[in-house]
Amino acid sequence: MELQRRASLVWEEYREDLLAHSEAIDIPLAQFRKRRVRIAHIAGERIGFSAVLPRGTDFCELDGLFVEPAFWRRGVGRALIEDARRIALRHVTRAMEVTANPRAKAFYLKLGFVACGVVQTQFGPATRLACTLDGTAG
Repeated sequence: MELQRRASLVWEEYREDLLAHSEAIDIPLAQFRKRRVRIAHIAGERIGFSAVLPRGTDFCELDGLFVEPAFWRRGVGRALIEDARRIALRHVTRAMEVTANPRAKAFYLKLGFVACGVVQTQFGPATRLACTLDGTAG
């Protein structure tokens, strides 16, 4: 999805790696087929999306959350997180986890996620964060 590419390539420190590994920007077609991707629209224009993957009955994975750069800091990301929480609760999930790049970490912390570890990604270490779906931390 070009929206993900535009949002991902904004940050110069990630651009070279992402351009060299464009597969990291692709959304698996299976996520669309299984209706795991939710798209935010304004006046018919796609401005953001999230992908939520079930990981059993205890937690789900926020596998992707991207907002068109022109719409950053306008509540789109927050709305997508709230939507992801509602979807996850329908599947008896108690928590949501996400692996965040350093640029996104503050956003997730602001929305009630707490750091729960560090994981190694294709591009280096990243913070793992979690939130309970009732809005409490952890």
